[in-house]
Amino acid sequence: MSISLQDFQRRIDRMYSDKDRERGSAATFLWLSEEVGELAGALREGTHDEKAGEFADVLAWLVTLANIEGVDLTRAVEAKYGRGCPGCGLEICVCNEKP
Repeated sequence: MSISLQDFQRRIDRMYSDKDRERGSAATFLWLSEEVGELAGALREGTHDEKAGEFADVLAWLVTLANIEGVDLTRAVEAKYGRGCPGCGLEICVCNEKP
């Protein structure tokens, strides 16, 4: 199965939108932060499957927050990274620091 970012964002919205909007951005951000912490633990000591699961959880909570805020992540990614590095504009970044 292959799923695009746009399809995933729509799927998460269909599954959870009522609960997510009720919870709001601030509480959702806290859940996202907790998942990032769990990912950190998995990166340190987890199996490949545990890491994969935590990456999926982080992405799901990021998508949830974007849905609450009305941000289309596909458009946001295309706008910022669609032409290459946002700093130098190249496909292979040559920036000395984070753009």
